[in-house]
Formats: sequence, C-alpha cells, structure tokens
Amino acid sequence: MISVKEDFLSSQSVLNSFIHNESNFQHIQIASDLLVSCINSGGKIISCGNGGSMCDAMHFTQELSGFFNKKRKALPAICISDPSHITCVANDTSFDFVFSRYVESLGKENDVLFAISTSGKSQNIINAAKEAKKKSMKVVCLSSLDGAELKSYADISICVDTKKTDRCQEVHSIIIHTIINYIEKKLGL
Repeated sequence: MISVKEDFLSSQSVLNSFIHNESNFQHIQIASDLLVSCINSGGKIISCGNGGSMCDAMHFTQELSGFFNKKRKALPAICISDPSHITCVANDTSFDFVFSRYVESLGKENDVLFAISTSGKSQNIINAAKEAKKKSMKVVCLSSLDGAELKSYADISICVDTKKTDRCQEVHSIIIHTIINYIEKKLGL
C-alpha cells in the first residue's frame, strides 16, 4: 500500500535538517540584506530558473513587483521567463545561453541576479551567473547540497541539504517567502 504520509515525513525531515543548521539563517540574512541594498541603490533584481525553479523565480519577483503581505509600492524585480526571448536565444545559439543573454542585455552594476538551480549544475543558470559577475552584479543562488558549480559564482549561496528535487523546492519556497518578508520589513513598507 502506498503511504501518502511518507511525503510529509520526508519533507519534515529535510526542513528540520535545514532549520538545525544555523548557518542557513545567516546566509538568508546576508542574501536579504544584499537584496535590500540593491533596491536602496536603485538597482533591480533579475531572477531565473528552469522548470519548477522558474516557477519559483517567477513567484519571487511577482511578490516583489506585486504585493506580498500588504499593499505597498512595487519593487524592481523581473524574472527571465519571456517565451519569445527564451526560444529565440535557444534557437539561434543554444539553451545554455537563454538567461545569460538577458543578463547581458539588461543587467547593470547595482543589480542582483537571483539564480535558482536545485542541482547547482544547470549550465544556463551558471552562464547567467558568470555574465552577472562580468557586469559587476551580485549573485544570490538557491540550490541543494553544496551548490555544485553555481556556488562558485555566487556572492551568497543558500543550499538545502537534500538530493531530492521536490524536497529542495519545498524549502526554497519557504526561503523565498522569508526573504520577501524580510525585505518588506527592512524597507519599512
């Protein structure tokens, strides 16, 4: 018999592991302060991810440019999710450059790239982070385990200690909500 409860217990285990590593909260605080600094200096947040991580990246920027806990001014955030851009670049070059081309065209020095890759090995996300560094942008990444190659291009990396993509994404969702809540409070919105 299939136990539905197993998924909840698995999720609880990964979340408990994350909660018991105090450095995770330090990383979230550093990332949140970096994003607040970006907004205060007139920069914007550009997010990216593949598949479910793109949905998380869209959710993150939508909560900033739209509303989260209360009605407030819109914050400068956009997700690289335009299908015409993605298919154009993928067709003309390769899928490895769909995010980096966007960063190349619109990224500025005071901006932050918010990059999500559950594996930390997605070449198109790594290329976006490399391009962001070329433009003197800051990079925040959400990943799993040790962050793999993506971590080496991040100013701050928040990693969920699991090999399971679904469990990682569940904790990423909590991290995203925590960061947005922090930004709203820190900006006094």
